[in-house]
Amino acid sequence: MKWNRPSSQDQKQYDPAEVFAAGLKLHHIANTAYPIGHTTTMRPYRVPRDEIQAFAPQPWREVNHLGLYVHIPFCEARCGFCEYTVVDPATIASDENLYFDLLLREFKLYAQVLDTPSKELIGFDIGGGTPSVARVKNIERVVTATRQCFQLPKNVAISIETTPKIAAQEPEKIRAYKDMGIDLISMGVQPVSPRLLARYGRDHPRLDFDQRAAEHIRAAGFEKFNIDVMYGFANQPAQGLEATLKHVVDLNPDYVTLYRMRYKGTRVASQAKNVTIEQVNQLAELAKDALHAVGYQGSPGKNTFSRINGDVGTSDYLSERVLNGTPYLGLGLGAQSLSHKSLAYNNGAADKQIKIYQRKIEAGDLPIQDLYHLSREAAMAKMISVSFYFGEINLASFRHKFGIALEEAFPAEVEFLLDQDLMIYVQTENVIPTTPGAEALRLTPKGLCQKNGVIAQFYNVEVKTHLLELAASPVINIPETNLVRFRQPSIRRSM
Repeated sequence: MKWNRPSSQDQKQYDPAEVFAAGLKLHHIANTAYPIGHTTTMRPYRVPRDEIQAFAPQPWREVNHLGLYVHIPFCEARCGFCEYTVVDPATIASDENLYFDLLLREFKLYAQVLDTPSKELIGFDIGGGTPSVARVKNIERVVTATRQCFQLPKNVAISIETTPKIAAQEPEKIRAYKDMGIDLISMGVQPVSPRLLARYGRDHPRLDFDQRAAEHIRAAGFEKFNIDVMYGFANQPAQGLEATLKHVVDLNPDYVTLYRMRYKGTRVASQAKNVTIEQVNQLAELAKDALHAVGYQGSPGKNTFSRINGDVGTSDYLSERVLNGTPYLGLGLGAQSLSHKSLAYNNGAADKQIKIYQRKIEAGDLPIQDLYHLSREAAMAKMISVSFYFGEINLASFRHKFGIALEEAFPAEVEFLLDQDLMIYVQTENVIPTTPGAEALRLTPKGLCQKNGVIAQFYNVEVKTHLLELAASPVINIPETNLVRFRQPSIRRSM
């Protein structure tokens, strides 16, 4: 299948400096979560609803290796800072078994239309929500279905997410995950400040839960243990983040992942105007320095820090997405799927309700809410945006995927970033066995502080237009930044 034709809008060119300034001003939305404003920016590529079922399988026929993500939309409570597809916690008792029944039927639907038993997985994540809220038997059903419906090599790690409370109070679940072949477990500590957690509707932390949880994870045999920490909340003091990191390091995880608070799609989106990029950068620098000081390593821009040499610290599923732009199939309510030439969102992504998802599956249809036939420009933007999880773009992977060098696809943008000392060519240590090459274009320390303007350089023009219009709108009330300073470009080598 060919890429879609670019829209007329996608033929425009913008001054990289203007896009950079807009990305910094709108730093809460110009990030790795691409696309933005998709109801307008992706409209030219949208597949009509009555053509979705016929079109959806076509881009996957050329895909033999892919990642798998299974979404479990259950949580004990919905936190105010959550942007993900999570159903009303009050419905879990009545909906859990129904949901997993539907999920397994979705596995079978894809097995039929994509011949998934012929396709090999390069990674498998069970996420949410909080998948460990579910009964062990239901998680085991998912793992069993995956092995039946896909080729799952023994060396491919399976990952799952939990909370301190569940890992502390239900150690039998943690042991069961290890017994069923799950290799990597992530635990969300987030902040430990009682004041912050109360503000966002999360239970007051019991720090002894965290310690017991870590002990149960190790006792179960997990050698890959990650802890998630969030930062960038409105009015978050540096001392609070320092206290969280000290507490997390004392739990002795193998990896620590830092997540900047993203306000879009949350119940507290209005608080974005109270957070400046300078405040966020201060917290990010504090966290990076604190982790480096105790032996956790990560290149500039990377948000997962590992204490294990040669181990990037992320799941196989995410690492392949970031470094190689490997396609992934998302199953479950609101899950996202990306082939080389299509992007899809399952039912439930918008309304967070099971009803339409259920109706589609019971009718024998793939439960897809929105499907886009991507242009090459839109597909490039998606791959590069995700690459910034690691703060760099693998040049060989980009050329392999799109048949063109990054410098040919984005000549003015790359020249601008190099001239402004925002990115630099490096030989990268972020390598996994299937990565075609090791040379990358990486954020410099200066670029890291202005990451949101850098990422915006690689958006397709539809999204750049949207970003520039938002930045110029008098309705947008976000504090200006003093980071936008340019120097005169030098004469560079031809690329």
